[in-house]
Amino acid sequence: MGKIGFDNDKYLSTQSARIAERIDQFGGKLYLEFGGKLFDDYHASRVLPGFKPDSKLQMLCELKDKAEIVIAINANDIEKNKVRGDIGITYDVEILRLIDAFKEIGLYVGSVVMTQYRNQPAAHAFKKRLEGIGIDVYKHYPIEGYPSNIPLIVSDDGFGKNEYIHTTRELIVITAPGPGSGKMATCLSQLYHDNKRGIKSGYAKFETFPVWNLPLNHAVNLAYEAATADLDDVNMLDPYHLTAYGVQTVNYNRDVEVFPVLNAIFEEIYGESPYKSPTDMGVNMVGNCIIDDNACIEASNQEIIRRYYKALCDRKKDTVDPSVIAKLELLMKQAGLSADDREVIAVSLAKSRDNGGVPAAAIELPNGHIVTGRTTDLLGGCSAMLLNALKELAGIKDEAHLIPPMVFEPIQALKTKDLGSRNPRLHTDETLIALSIAAATDKNAAKAMACLPQLRGCEAHSTVLVSRVDENIFRKLGINLTCEPEYQTKSLYHK
Repeated sequence: MGKIGFDNDKYLSTQSARIAERIDQFGGKLYLEFGGKLFDDYHASRVLPGFKPDSKLQMLCELKDKAEIVIAINANDIEKNKVRGDIGITYDVEILRLIDAFKEIGLYVGSVVMTQYRNQPAAHAFKKRLEGIGIDVYKHYPIEGYPSNIPLIVSDDGFGKNEYIHTTRELIVITAPGPGSGKMATCLSQLYHDNKRGIKSGYAKFETFPVWNLPLNHAVNLAYEAATADLDDVNMLDPYHLTAYGVQTVNYNRDVEVFPVLNAIFEEIYGESPYKSPTDMGVNMVGNCIIDDNACIEASNQEIIRRYYKALCDRKKDTVDPSVIAKLELLMKQAGLSADDREVIAVSLAKSRDNGGVPAAAIELPNGHIVTGRTTDLLGGCSAMLLNALKELAGIKDEAHLIPPMVFEPIQALKTKDLGSRNPRLHTDETLIALSIAAATDKNAAKAMACLPQLRGCEAHSTVLVSRVDENIFRKLGINLTCEPEYQTKSLYHK
């Protein structure tokens, strides 16, 4: 664990230079579609060890005097309360978080565009909310036959029906809370409207994944497919690039499908297209900054397994279609992976089995040691595992008690007597609070608390589904947790 496979400093410099080149190519106005997460890109940091979650944002800040942010959100995602899985908030709330974050670092947010807008009630209400706080909101509508019906799309009855997004700067960054938000369609619509107004503008795409200059079945690219298994996206060889240059590159189906549309728009604007392939549209330099391919492969393999287990758990909760699991099983097979390739799974299951089937958890520490914990009268399995992991990191003997009864007992009494809980065991958040209280007077507890940052990036597994509280704590600690798709009890209602 802990191997660095990616040169983040090289990435910042080479990626900035590449974008600057593309701006110069068009000279007037550039719509830059940012695929994936503009910041907090935890998927990239997991599959490319060394990639910092805010790398793209750092780079963009160098261009902030030229840049204007437009955030796209699919109105259907608002309507169905789609959640950004890595931080656990809905896409509409993520819009508000993005706006705050961009403004805080000095980036100008010009507007929000709602794509696939059909006057959906929740989307309409959110539009009013944004306008009420001074955010300009534009509506883009579904187009029948998109992306294949080019004559209709490139007409007044296609893109022409969309509201024109008024912008004031030369670099327009189109970003979104997640995939499927309509970023590319937003860019193409703007190119159409700019042309009608006599404005020369260009388009480029900043898509981190799939990595165009890695093999189609490279683990990093398979991990991207695993991350988007609930969408209709698939990685594929770029047929246009192969025809134009005789070189195999990787793209994904939506970009390949929409490429004729982009060509038609450019041909109308310039008389010819500046691009011969979807790969040409991109400016991604990630593949050039991998310094340890094996480290990235191992990290990506773990991500594929994590995504598979998450889908199994979501299926248990009836929140994902069985087809998603089938797709992930195929990806697991392509990558030659099984549960045996995630050591914490077997260790946690053995811990549970050896203790009469009680819930248990295991975590692999930075030194490669695997530490376990099981459910007791005082602690849940994940809480026990956390305390045992901190003991190991701090060099504290296993038999030592980090939290004295005088701290445990009042919390349990509060839960059961005053708050009406039937479960006296401490969740991870309560355990950490209790540990922080003990740290005020106990040196061992203080040493254990100081080791919390060392848990970031560790792999863990629970033999049962954990509560939302525990999920959030593990996310905040940076621990990559997977769970067996089993509830702790046979109750019909689970919090």
